[in-house]
Amino acid sequence: MTQLVLYQVVGFVLGLIFGSFLNVCISRLPKGESIGHPRSRCPQCGATIRWYDNIPVLSWLFLRGRCRDCKQLIPWRYPLVEVAVGLVFLFAANRIWFSLFIEYHSNDVNLSDWRWSAISLAILGFLLIGLMVMDWQTFTLPNAFTLTGIAIGLFFVCTQAIFLGPNEDQVLLTKHSIHLSSPGGVTDAGNVFLTGPETLIGGRVLSVIGAALLLLIIRWLYKAIRHREGMGLGDVKLIAMIAAFLGFTPAILALFIGVLLASLYGVWLVLQRKGGPATKLPFGSFLSAGGLIAALWGNTLIDKYLALFR
Repeated sequence: MTQLVLYQVVGFVLGLIFGSFLNVCISRLPKGESIGHPRSRCPQCGATIRWYDNIPVLSWLFLRGRCRDCKQLIPWRYPLVEVAVGLVFLFAANRIWFSLFIEYHSNDVNLSDWRWSAISLAILGFLLIGLMVMDWQTFTLPNAFTLTGIAIGLFFVCTQAIFLGPNEDQVLLTKHSIHLSSPGGVTDAGNVFLTGPETLIGGRVLSVIGAALLLLIIRWLYKAIRHREGMGLGDVKLIAMIAAFLGFTPAILALFIGVLLASLYGVWLVLQRKGGPATKLPFGSFLSAGGLIAALWGNTLIDKYLALFR
């Protein structure tokens, strides 16, 4: 238990640090500014933030949420993003600890899957939290996060495929011999199957394409019926990024949760008389929230849903 707490503390603190960097990305990427230069500064007065005022969460609490120079309020978004990323990294640390804990106690669990899952969860959570906030504030989903995220997700799948064991994840297509008739009378007496790397990489690429095509079709249908844009291409890239990390079924779960959350928010706006049928919603924020839920608890939710039909 002591080791678990240590892993959790290290993961949470590391997440706070990355969360602080994510705040810089959230503030600058939608404006097309560099995330490396200049140094962090107050969004109100532009004063450079001192290093001791840039400690995640603690500096915000010590300063009571105000800039040291201009005394203007520092938005709650800054500590909330840091804590959110910290919690995601904590979950990732839990998975790493679990894989290490059972390493010498069970031969039935694929430990490499758990470790790759932990690393991908940390990266995906970082990206989704950033996209969630950026879309909510600016209605933009920067390519620097979505397209880069797709590339990272597919890179992880390719790397994971390298470490597959012999015959692991291979798919047998037929148990019958294949006879190839030709002028030379060639006969192939073997089974047809996809190797593990082919299955893993090919399946994930198809997942990305399938998820993106699904939203493209919905986007096209909405425009054909309503004669106006209802969904941006950023949302298409976002669902493709989720599929690159998690696969097709979790991506569809993320889409379902995102649509549900967006619908509930839309109903709330109507009831509060703050919106109507034509009100623009930051759907990318809700889709990101759905992706985060799918990354953390997607397999459990899918298993419980499938259990209803057994």
